[in-house]
Order: sequence, then structure tokens, then C-alpha cells
Amino acid sequence: MSVATHWGSYVAVVDSGRLVRIEPSDDDPNPSPIGPGMVAAADDGARVLRPAVRKGWLNGEPRARDSARGADAFVEVSWDEAITLVSDELRRVRSHHGDSAVFGGSYGWASAGGFHNAQGQLHRFLALGGGYTDSRNTYSTAALEVILPHVIGGHPWSYLSRMPMWDEIAENCELVVAFGGLALKNSQINPGGLARHRTRNLQRQCREAGVRFVNVSPIRSDTAGFLDAEWLPVIPNTDTAAMLGIAHTMLVNGWHDEDFLRRCCVGFDRFASYLVGELDGIRKDAAWAAEITGISREVIVDLARRLTTRRSLIMVNYAVQRADHGEQPIWMSVVLAAMAGSMGRPGCGWGAGYATMDATGVARGRPFVASVPEVSNPVPDFIPVARITDTLLHPGETIDYDGRRLTLPELRLIYWCGGNPFHHHQDLHRLSRAWQRPDTVVVHEAWWNTTAKFADIVLPVATTLERDDFAAGLSDPHLVAMPKVREPAGESRTDHRIFAALACRLGYEQAFTESRSEIEWVRHLYEETRARLGGEAALPSFDDFWRSSTAELTASPRPIPGSFESLRSDPQGFPLPTPSGRIEIFSEEIDSFGYDDCAGHPKWFEPVEWLRADLSGRFPLHLISNQPASRLHSQYDNGDHSLRSKIRGREPVTINPSDAASRGIEDGMIVRVHNDRGGCLAGAVLSDDVMPGVVQLSTGAWWDPVQPGLSGTLDRHSNPNVLTADRPCSRLSQGPSALSALVDVEVYGDAVPDVLAFVPPDLEQ
Repeated sequence: MSVATHWGSYVAVVDSGRLVRIEPSDDDPNPSPIGPGMVAAADDGARVLRPAVRKGWLNGEPRARDSARGADAFVEVSWDEAITLVSDELRRVRSHHGDSAVFGGSYGWASAGGFHNAQGQLHRFLALGGGYTDSRNTYSTAALEVILPHVIGGHPWSYLSRMPMWDEIAENCELVVAFGGLALKNSQINPGGLARHRTRNLQRQCREAGVRFVNVSPIRSDTAGFLDAEWLPVIPNTDTAAMLGIAHTMLVNGWHDEDFLRRCCVGFDRFASYLVGELDGIRKDAAWAAEITGISREVIVDLARRLTTRRSLIMVNYAVQRADHGEQPIWMSVVLAAMAGSMGRPGCGWGAGYATMDATGVARGRPFVASVPEVSNPVPDFIPVARITDTLLHPGETIDYDGRRLTLPELRLIYWCGGNPFHHHQDLHRLSRAWQRPDTVVVHEAWWNTTAKFADIVLPVATTLERDDFAAGLSDPHLVAMPKVREPAGESRTDHRIFAALACRLGYEQAFTESRSEIEWVRHLYEETRARLGGEAALPSFDDFWRSSTAELTASPRPIPGSFESLRSDPQGFPLPTPSGRIEIFSEEIDSFGYDDCAGHPKWFEPVEWLRADLSGRFPLHLISNQPASRLHSQYDNGDHSLRSKIRGREPVTINPSDAASRGIEDGMIVRVHNDRGGCLAGAVLSDDVMPGVVQLSTGAWWDPVQPGLSGTLDRHSNPNVLTADRPCSRLSQGPSALSALVDVEVYGDAVPDVLAFVPPDLEQ
């Protein structure tokens, strides 16, 4: 049987109804090792097998500020009782506090599948019931999503089809400068599914074609070894300063593309005044940039020369914008590409997020594929996704967001289905305090992870192996059948079945289900896709597809809206969807907002926490909490592949040997990573792949506080978000700034506690 996941497609081997193993598909040249680890996790001790209600919540009236969430025992109940409790609580909250008091928390990847999409199912259910407060943007790319529509126009994600593809880079480009690197570990995944991995081989083709790569990152291994990349270790959070130094060098030497800047951009004159110091008396030259970034003046000058004399491509990865003033490196990278002379030329210019997902730079998109029908949300209220803690702690306060003033709603019921806020969010101790505020937290979960343990009502859900669906990944030209491999564990049900039961109690079952069973929905969505694409000429019948496991989508060539090549050739005939129709080096709209932390053009803003800050005297190491190689975010942290990557049950923290030596740290030691926000245990790995002054600890370990609810308590299990700051990038995007965090590391001298992250809470019948 075929199995589709965000990290690839596999074949499940089943014997007498028992899942034996999961094998990679034969035609995947670089399968992810995450998939086979799903087998052990499917039946491990952390599975949620029956509906469960937190004991304190069940014994008393629902109330705000109950400090027992996260530490309480649970009582297992019948499905009928669970459905009654949830439906009654939804009625009560809507009746007493309004529909905006319900938060539809579904952020994250959940699992692949067009029908069993957790976010789609939850939002459809809540919208039909009266509405809910939604969230806007993503933890991954919030700053990018807000700034790019101002600078290049279009939908926040339209850049994915407008930037060069890998095959075009191989054919046309000579030099790639990657700010934030090109970590191949991230290209294991693709939203919605993936038939086969192609990024690694396409990168190899670029190198074999003679393309040279420069890795501007604190971490050498952020590019694959076979690329032979030149490594420029840069002080974290200073990419904007590096780009400004390069830009100044281009300008004063007359190397910049005056023709493109004049015809295809607006505001360069005002930006140039900033570069040369007319506005603040500071020349943003190579020497200035070298002092900030740690990259030498000579290297900055040489990089400016190479970018303007070779067919070049400037890449910027998502990590650089998850930081203080994260909008600036995104904006500045576009400006630098416009200056360099290659913008709008085949295979050159600018792009973002390469290697972050396998489809990025592989394909410009795929044809239409039907999904769960959306229902308009009657509630207009929303919050920026990374401001959930602020909302819970400070309802009624106002914040800026992209030129608007938002009033933070009072949330009385959190309904979470898909994703793990105790993985994504920053400063988990602050989040855990805020999480006590709502009356009720309802969570759909397959495992007793931190989010489930911090809930009031936990409803057990089937995994991707336990339901029928089909996958259609972002830009991936394939549909992959996902027949149910096994029956759901224990009493778990699909999200859809749970919502259908709740909708029945609340009086709108028919509107929610449209009188279709789950397999009828899967067939309906496939046939809708088939009809829209031309019937038999495009796709086989559903029965044939279900038997053969895959079907290929044939995309017809179409113009690329907002193409930089078209802009270069004819800016009047092919304007960008910006106010000026051109690239906005200076944005009159952003300038009109009057924000002190995001001006009308890209600027250098000193981060709150970085290696030149006063705080570095106490916490002299910059923490890079990047994406893990052994799982997708926190998914399958209990899987075999993730567990094998740990050191004595802890996540590896990579530290430069010079920093380790001064602290008496040796390979394999358990260390405490800490700052004023908290501390966690990790296993030390010594490597000169990270520059001195930097430590790297991946996200995704299930948070395991020694004393849940006690602020600052030690995390036994290496979640870096006990250390990161819950501080917005700026007033423009309100995005997360997780990669602006200072820490120190020390040998842990006490007895090392057992990891309890995968142990369920106390359960009573």
C-alpha cells in the first residue's frame, strides 16, 4: 500500500492486518529516513487511545487561570461523554462571550492528504458553527510574507513561481550567493506530500555545470559538501549589514545596474542617500559592514565585484527573517539583486527559500487539485500567528500589524487541531503561563505530546496510516493514493469523524458532511480534480488511480504573473502588482505607517540580542535553533529515526571546539543550555562547522519540564524554545524572532534526570 507524507512517498508492508515496515518508493532517488520510523511510533506508549479530560477541569466549572494545565492527571471518558462536553462548552462560550472568543488554532503541517487536512476540517467546522478568531501568516516566514507584497507585489507566496528554477540556474548562472545557506536536510519535506525528492540531484547538476556557491551563514554545513561552497561565517542576525556593505561598494565603484534601477525600480535615489550616509552620517561601506558582520572588508569588496561581473543569483533563506527586524534581510536581498545586474535574466537574479522544501526551485506549480471546501469565517478578528501568548495575556490591547491597528480578542476557548504550539512558539515558560488563561483547551492529538498534556479535553485522532486520502504536494506534479494501511489505534477517530459528531450535536451535521462518507469525500475531490483538468485526458478514473497508487498531473505552459524577466524587457507592458508597478526599493506605503522599527527602505537595525549586545557579557553564545534533520518540526520525535539521533536521550547541541574547551565540555557530555528565560539539557557535539560564539540546537524535541507550570523550570529534553524570546520582528509583521537569542552552555554536574517526554500523564478510568 502507498503511504504519502510530507517527507516523501513510501510503501507499507502489511501482514495479516499488521503493519510490518515502511519502505521507500523505488523511484525516489533520495528518500527521507523519517518514514520507516513511523512504524514503531504507531503503537508506542505515547499514543492517545481514548478520549481524556483533565481531572481538575472535569471536577470543577470551566474557569480561567487554572494553573494545573500541564501538570494534572486525566480521566478517560467515553466518546459520547467527550462529544457532549465539547459541544456544550462551545455553546456556552459562544453564548456568553461571542464567536470571536473561540480560537481556531491549527497552525503547522499536521499530516499530508487533501481531505484529512486538519486546518481545513477545523476551520470548516468552526465557521459553520458561527465563526472563530483565526491566525495570520506562519512561524516559518511571517516577516517574508508581509514584506514581499510591498516590495515585489502579488500573493505572499507568489515568489515561488517567479524566481529561477534549479535547471535554469544550472544552464545560465555562474555565481550563487546564499544568505542563510542551502541546508539539504530541509529539502526532505514538502507541504502536502511528495512523490520523489529531486533537490539534491538538481544541486549536483548546478555544481557539475560550473556554478560556484558562496555560503553566508554561521554554519558551514548549511550547504552540501559536494557544492564545494566558499564559506563566509557571518555573525548571526547581521546579514542586512553584509548586504549593505556590498551594495555600498557597488554604488561607489559604479558597478550597479543603473539602467535596471531606473526603469524597473522606484526609490533607489533615497536608498542611495542612506548608503552613503547623507541621512545619518554613517557610510555603510565595506569597512563598516566588516566591523558588524565579522566578514573582512576585502571579502565584502570582492563579493560585490563578483556579483556584478558574473551572472549571479542572490538567495536568501527563511532562517534569516526569523530574527529581530527580519523584514530587512528579505527586502535588502531584493535590492541587492536589483543592483547586481542579473535581476530578470534567465537563471539569475533573486530567490528565497531554496532547499527549504523539496519543490522550491524544482517546479513553478501544479494544476488545480480540489480540497476540502472552505467556508467563509463570519468573524473578522484575527491575530498574527506568533502573537498568541500576547493575546492570551493582554486581551483588549492593541498592536500594529502591516499598517493596521488590531485589538487582541479575549479568547475563552482554544480548539487546537493540527500542529504543536509548544513546539512552534517562543519562550515556552511565558506561553505556559498564558495557556492557563482560557476557560477550556480542546486538542485533537494522536500522541501525548506537550500540547496534549496542556489541554483540558484530548480527543484521540487517527494517523495518516489509519485513514483513506490522497496527497497533492506543493508544486509537485503527482497525486499519490493514501489507502488506509491499518485500523485506528484504540478508540481514535479521524478529525472529520469527530467534527461530524460535534456538528450533529450542534445542529449542522448535513452542512458539514454534505451527506458524504469519508471515502465518498476522497472520491468526490479526486473526480472534481479530474473534471477540472479535462477528465480522462488528464487523469485516470478514481478506481484505476486507487489501484495504481499514483497519477501524474500535466501542467500546460502559462505566463508567470509578476515575472522579473518580463519586467526587465518591458516595465510598462508588464508592471509588477505594486503601487508603482515596479520593485519598491523605497515604499511610500510602509513609510506612511511611521514605524520606528521598519522604515521606507531597507536599513540596518541593531538586534536586541546579538554577539555585540551588552547582554553577551553574561550570555556570550548566539543560539541557532534551526530545523531538525531527524523529523519534521516535532512530528515523530518519538519515531526511530529521531530517537537514534539523540545523545543519551537528548538532542545534540553543536558547539565550536574553542568554546567547548573554555567550558570544559567534551563530546557526548550532557550540558545545560541556559539564559534568563530558562534552561534545557542537551548532548554536546564538538564541531568547527559552527563558528566560534555560536551554538546550534534544532527545534522539535517534545518539551519536558521538570515541574510543569513553574516558570524557569529545567527542560529535560532539549527544546530550544525555552530559551528563545517571544518578541516580534517588528511592528510591520509581528513575526517571530526565534533566532535572536543569547545563551551560555555549561557541563551539567547533577544526576541526569530521565526523559519523560514520551510518557503519558496519569490516566484514571
